[in-house]
Amino acid sequence: MKAGVHTAGHRVLFCMLVAYGAASLVHFIHNAEFLGDYPGLPTSWSRAQVYIVWLAMTGVGVAGWLLLSRGYFLAGLWVLVAYAALGVDSLGHYVLAPLSSHTLAMNATILAEVIAAAILLLEVSRQIIGRSFNFGGRQ
Repeated sequence: MKAGVHTAGHRVLFCMLVAYGAASLVHFIHNAEFLGDYPGLPTSWSRAQVYIVWLAMTGVGVAGWLLLSRGYFLAGLWVLVAYAALGVDSLGHYVLAPLSSHTLAMNATILAEVIAAAILLLEVSRQIIGRSFNFGGRQ
């Protein structure tokens, strides 16, 4: 077992990853199943493509966690920044159509994913800053 892998900070981060992954899955399931109802999305998109995108995004998160858990802390954290940014990018729904054009369920799933991703992004950023400046004497 590598030093620092099972710290309280990593347990919290893991819980945040699971929460974001779950929120993202719920949003993508809703998006895939009601694809034709989401305003502004290309009609050429298919349900399968939506699920494939979710799998690819989740793969980024898994890769970040694996790097982190194998002791490549900063590399893993930076990959998790990318993963969290992909969730915040769901705000793009509102570039295509205003919030008022989406149903309550659409807004709830979009915003749940974005909020979970933003919380993860804040925690990962906090850990990067802490490691980069070696706050607390740990690396």
